[in-house]
Amino acid sequence: MGGEFDPEAAVESLPRAELFHHEQVSPDASNQQTYRLTIVAHEPYPFILGVILRQKAIPNRLKLHGDHFDGVVTVKEWEDFRRLADRIQERFERFELLSVNQVETTGEPLGSGQLGRVLRNELSQQQMTVLEAAHSMGYFDAPRQASADDIAAELGIAQSTLSERLRLAEKRLFDLVFSGEGGAPNAESDDG
Repeated sequence: MGGEFDPEAAVESLPRAELFHHEQVSPDASNQQTYRLTIVAHEPYPFILGVILRQKAIPNRLKLHGDHFDGVVTVKEWEDFRRLADRIQERFERFELLSVNQVETTGEPLGSGQLGRVLRNELSQQQMTVLEAAHSMGYFDAPRQASADDIAAELGIAQSTLSERLRLAEKRLFDLVFSGEGGAPNAESDDG
């Protein structure tokens, strides 16, 4: 992209839409700069999100690329997808299927424990243990209810070991939250 990206100008061409929030996110594997825009659409229909929701599909990701959206949606049955594709074609005069994945389950809503299962796969057991202890003892509360020394004593480990495990766990969590593709692989050893 030539020149500096202007989020306001990017949204300006969208009818009845306004920029609510924008942020620059980490570059993707191709080192292109990536921006996340939150747009308020004052056009509930036939905006693409409304079409997706009215066809009982779950929008997982919508990404604006110049004059078109790339999207990832979840539907229950193939026929539901066909109806959605037909509706998009009818409303926007363009639809291109890039790929299809069939899975046995469609996943679970946030808050159902899915996030905890993901984190248990991404963090070492020691990191999970210190995070759980720190959380339950009020280390992350404001004001703080327990010190690092309190948590280390409870777990029977040195305060320096607790601090290192906690720091590595927090780093991994932030890598997962702020990277576009799920974070870099955990290069730290399991003893951290």
